[in-house]
Amino acid sequence: MGNIHIMDEWLSNKIAAGEVVERPASVVKELVENAIDAGSTQIEVFLHDAGLGSIQVTDNGSGMDEEDAFKCFMRHATSKISNEHDLFRIRTLGFRGEALASIASVSKIHLKTYDGKSGIELVLEGGIERARHAAPSRRGTDITVSQLFFNTPARLKYMKTIQTELGHSIDLMNRLALCNPHIAFKLMHHDQLLLQTNGRGNVQQVLASIYGIQNAKKMIPFEGKSHDYNISGYATLPEITRASKNYMSIFVNGRWVKHFLAQKAMTDAYHTFLPIERFPIVVLFVEGDPYLTDVNVHPAKHQIRLSKEPELLELIQTTIREAIRAVNRVPEAVKQAKPVRVPTEQMNMFKPTFNEERLQQVTDELAKRSPSPPRSTLSPQQRIVAQEIYRDVTNDVPIMKEPEPAFANTTETEPIDVIEPIAPSQAEEHFPHVEIVGQIHGTYIVAQMEDGFYLIDQHAAQERIKYEYFRDKVGDVNPNERQALLLPLTFHYAADEALHLRERREHLEQVGVFLEDFGQGSFIVREHPSWFPKGEEQQIIEELLEQVLRFSKTDIKKLREDAAIMMSCKKSIKANYYLTHEQMTTLIDDLRACEHPFTCPHGRPVLIHFSTYEVEKMFKRVM
Repeated sequence: MGNIHIMDEWLSNKIAAGEVVERPASVVKELVENAIDAGSTQIEVFLHDAGLGSIQVTDNGSGMDEEDAFKCFMRHATSKISNEHDLFRIRTLGFRGEALASIASVSKIHLKTYDGKSGIELVLEGGIERARHAAPSRRGTDITVSQLFFNTPARLKYMKTIQTELGHSIDLMNRLALCNPHIAFKLMHHDQLLLQTNGRGNVQQVLASIYGIQNAKKMIPFEGKSHDYNISGYATLPEITRASKNYMSIFVNGRWVKHFLAQKAMTDAYHTFLPIERFPIVVLFVEGDPYLTDVNVHPAKHQIRLSKEPELLELIQTTIREAIRAVNRVPEAVKQAKPVRVPTEQMNMFKPTFNEERLQQVTDELAKRSPSPPRSTLSPQQRIVAQEIYRDVTNDVPIMKEPEPAFANTTETEPIDVIEPIAPSQAEEHFPHVEIVGQIHGTYIVAQMEDGFYLIDQHAAQERIKYEYFRDKVGDVNPNERQALLLPLTFHYAADEALHLRERREHLEQVGVFLEDFGQGSFIVREHPSWFPKGEEQQIIEELLEQVLRFSKTDIKKLREDAAIMMSCKKSIKANYYLTHEQMTTLIDDLRACEHPFTCPHGRPVLIHFSTYEVEKMFKRVM
């Protein structure tokens, strides 16, 4: 008798659930995406115990008749595709026909649905139907998934804390709301409102409800197109940064996806505008022919394959970079908190959802529902974790930020202004014309103008000036600008490293490094560009060689950028170095001539503006 046998449907569904249903957020994703595909304009999600207790999703979509309501829990049941050609023109979010069957196999489900003609109510437990009867209802679907993983206790061991699991669901709902601004979303955890959008189709209003009104006001709109793709979205000014890449959301044909190279393209667009290890908030929408995308590469549909990917990445980077460079980026030292005028009917959407008393109630409740033993009070560390659920972010998942708390009694709503780009012809006016006053601690230049004054970091300013100078030089290494050395520079490497450098010799010559063999693992340099910083030639060449050795492939564009940044740091004016008035004037004039004078090559601000109004306010001259 053979050893191979066919698994029954119940067992195969539980195995499939291991791929599709990773955590409560996976269930939320599948149910909400089904509601979106059903044409819903209102979707409400109610969670208990972060979804481990129950997940209820209610929508006003097309609903289902009795036959479809029963079929939808069968494996491979789908209304989205009928033949192999449909796989290459998918526009819906769900299509694999595995999600509901997998979810049903590891939970208890109560479904009520009405298609406008008849209503049906189903009860399933572990994928087995327990009850079915007619149930007149409003148009749409109401589905509750409870006791997730009740029949697979081993899966429960891998669930994180209530706080972390809730964070994943909030993150998911935030992204679905961003991608579907025409849908009114509501997310509740017990009696706590975590997200609410109005469904009016305004992406910036959704951004305001997630990241706060002030951050939404500092997001730049962008759009671009190529022969195959159209892109659009919003990106924050360089002064708004986060410590995680998770604030960059990518949507392809209406589907939220994870795409490392697209994230990198967005980050590269901010090159020299952001400090190291800081990232922007970006919402990117990509539209293209479905034939160019393959969404059938991951059970949870998080990842996709893209045709003509290099062209798309270049479009993303170029479009966002141009949008950033077209706006004024002088950061303000102090920001006045203006009252936010919100209509009465929208007060519940924006007002703070907890105070200290409510926070204690929430944290006590979370402590009781946590896998750890119940406690009447929480430690300071636990209180911080609880606050992060509603106020900021966990280490790996963005959480909805607490909305702005200032309101005025009026029926008008403060508009979220779109930041307008500045035309290239206005570039000179873009940089302020200032009058130099003096210097502070040999580090900062003080310059004034009509609406206030500026503090200018002299080291960052000269780094920017030198960076743009060396960037142009490295981009076009002129043979007539080489300087011969009386004593050649010598460099020694292991045999494998020497082989790698020999293979990249042509790339090194494009940044001014001319290697000659000098034995098995040694090289000499007899000349270098005359514009290399004096006295730093040996160190610069060594660092460029190390840069080439660090990566298996050489990106000549990045190598040139790194070389320019490295050289700009050498012998720039340091702190505690006092300048004459003439030297300060020359520095500011050189800075004004720069293409992008507002940040140093490392992304730090070069100058900060102090408005006259804010100074007078600090001295109580105005109230």
